[in-house]
Amino acid sequence: MQRDLMDGVVAFAAVARRRSFTAAAADLQVTPAAVSHAVKQLEARIGVALFARTTREVGLTEAGRRFLDGARPAVEAMEAATAAARSLGEGPAGRVRLTVSRLAFGMVLAPAMADFSRAFPDVRLEVAVDDTSVSIIDQGFDVGLRLGEMIAPDMVAVRVSPAFQFCVVAAPALLERLGRPAHPRDLKGFPCLNVFQLTRRHDYRWEFAEGGREFEVAVEGPFSLNDFGFLVEKAIEGLGLAYEPEPLVAEHVAAGRLERVLDPYLAGPTAWHLYYPSRLGASAPLRAFVEFMRGRLRLAERGS
Repeated sequence: MQRDLMDGVVAFAAVARRRSFTAAAADLQVTPAAVSHAVKQLEARIGVALFARTTREVGLTEAGRRFLDGARPAVEAMEAATAAARSLGEGPAGRVRLTVSRLAFGMVLAPAMADFSRAFPDVRLEVAVDDTSVSIIDQGFDVGLRLGEMIAPDMVAVRVSPAFQFCVVAAPALLERLGRPAHPRDLKGFPCLNVFQLTRRHDYRWEFAEGGREFEVAVEGPFSLNDFGFLVEKAIEGLGLAYEPEPLVAEHVAAGRLERVLDPYLAGPTAWHLYYPSRLGASAPLRAFVEFMRGRLRLAERGS
């Protein structure tokens, strides 16, 4: 009976994570019928429905959410122990599901994927590029990649990029024609290329600092979108000033295609971080991926 109970809890946690009986069955390497039976038996013992099932999706009931919060530590401990045992004498195998922003994908993940696949051929990366803010637990992801200040404090956060700042750049010809802003408040008189925030549904306010205090400036321009690379191209063409990560524009600044302005007022540095719910519950494939990305960072910082 105790074994049946644990089987049901494990099956329940897998379905809650994947929002699918079929996907959970694939993760557990059993049939969907076995997962469904285990969950039904668990619901019968508890006396409440844990999932609200429709023809299209599976969602947690309020009882299911409360049960998941209580059961997660035990399930994560068991999964960690199982993964540790399996990893002896063999490399990690399985999948890692990631949610990354468009900017993070281009700056950090895309350059690393081929090398990671060669180093860990039995680990499959499943990547969702999405600029909206998502809950990795609710959406069934193993790990996310975002700027450090955007990560909830209850997450394990691992820095995987050198620190960098956002800077303001423009084409030299545009600055010759319109002049150079001396202070961030002067931006209101310049065309600026806005970054559209999908989660908040409004333009990003450019961040600056002065005298130890940070402040934001709302800017105006010909268009707004959530593609920093495209905004760099339009800045080079002289359509407006752009607020960009330093690594994305460094080559263009060095070549003279762009010029930096307002450097004395830049906000403090930031960095990209991987984040996930629990160090204890990290699977062997996830641990391999995190350590691989940390290794790339160490090499980058050693070479700088």
